[in-house]
Amino acid sequence: MEKHVRNGKVAYSEIHDNPSELQKILALAEEIEVDKSDANTYKAFWINAYNLLTIKGIIDNHPVKSPLDVSGFFDKIQYKVGGTSITLNSIENDLLRGNFEDPRFHFVLVCGAVGCPPIIDSAYKPNTLDAQLDKQTKLAINGNFIKVNHKKKRVEASEIMKWYNEDFILSGQSEIDFINTYRTEKIPNDYKLTYYPYNWNLNKQ
Repeated sequence: MEKHVRNGKVAYSEIHDNPSELQKILALAEEIEVDKSDANTYKAFWINAYNLLTIKGIIDNHPVKSPLDVSGFFDKIQYKVGGTSITLNSIENDLLRGNFEDPRFHFVLVCGAVGCPPIIDSAYKPNTLDAQLDKQTKLAINGNFIKVNHKKKRVEASEIMKWYNEDFILSGQSEIDFINTYRTEKIPNDYKLTYYPYNWNLNKQ
């Protein structure tokens, strides 16, 4: 799949024309069962599954301009994976967020839109997962996910931080505290946080 991912975007038309590699990976993933007691293996499996199934959902309905153009893309369409039948929303909210308090999930789950974090050209792996989660979170927080206007003392964040606000204020921290954990250029705590509109256009090459 690596050859179809460049600069954080996906060559959906290429995969649509030659889907055999994706089909082979997902066929293997259908029967693999992971247990949350082995946390990193569980997390890596379901992050990878989410990202690959999103690609499958797009190419199954190719061509589309946005995942939102597909009815029930996130909450109705079921996929066979990990020994079960499941939706994308259930992977994100039940299996990952529901079992682990880790806001870094939001920087590695790629929903097929430009507003999502960039997709990487390799798999998430149990033994490197923590470093991969940190890397992708830092890339986003120091990149387009956050826009700072020092003149107006204002921070604009992706609507992801609005929709999943509770994930970013764990342990009593503020959203700006979370941002500063990963940001090189720290943001003063008196800056006002707002959110810019999410871009749902397809993250295609």
